[in-house]
Amino acid sequence: MRTTPKNPLTTPRWPLVLFDLDGTLANSIDLIVASYNHALSSIVGRTVTPEVARSWIGQTLAQTFRHEDPAHAAAMETAYREHYAAHLDMITGYPGVPEVLRDLVAAGAATGIVTAKRAEVARWTITQAGLDGVVPLLGAMENTTSHKPDPAPLLAACAVLGADPTTGCYVGDAVYDIQAAHAAGMVAVAVTWGAGVTSELVATGPDHLCRDADELRAVLMG
Repeated sequence: MRTTPKNPLTTPRWPLVLFDLDGTLANSIDLIVASYNHALSSIVGRTVTPEVARSWIGQTLAQTFRHEDPAHAAAMETAYREHYAAHLDMITGYPGVPEVLRDLVAAGAATGIVTAKRAEVARWTITQAGLDGVVPLLGAMENTTSHKPDPAPLLAACAVLGADPTTGCYVGDAVYDIQAAHAAGMVAVAVTWGAGVTSELVATGPDHLCRDADELRAVLMG
């Protein structure tokens, strides 16, 4: 992935830019897939393919496990979190993405992370991705009762910033992210380096599709 340095003072295309976390800013996909399968195998004795597990990313754990096995959902959530916490060293950042974030902040954009993760786990993930102090966590699982693809998490984050959602964009790697952005009245920016299948992302009609950090920079910095 090319990471050509650019002028950080370029004017942002939108004054408000919100980001998904897993698969967008943090390369945590392999750990998430492994944690899903650890939870399933240890509690109900089965596993799923990586493709199926990746399709769940963007939902809360409660949503996923209630759908898979309501009677064992709570136990699977616990098993998932324990496995995830024990293997944080599997998480990395994506090349060039932290630099885009720092330049976006330096250029004056209001930024934040909105994720379906619990806040504590989201903070672990942000740290492992090398993003501490770069972009704040504005929305986590605990902050709303409805979750992506519902727009509630994005609207709540906008309210924290005192920002009009129609003046901003949401950047994510999953179909749920694009659907939530549209529902919130925000511009939807899809990235292809995470969990989502590119053809499925395209089918949701994102306003922009980015294949690497340079393309993301070009979209966000105009």
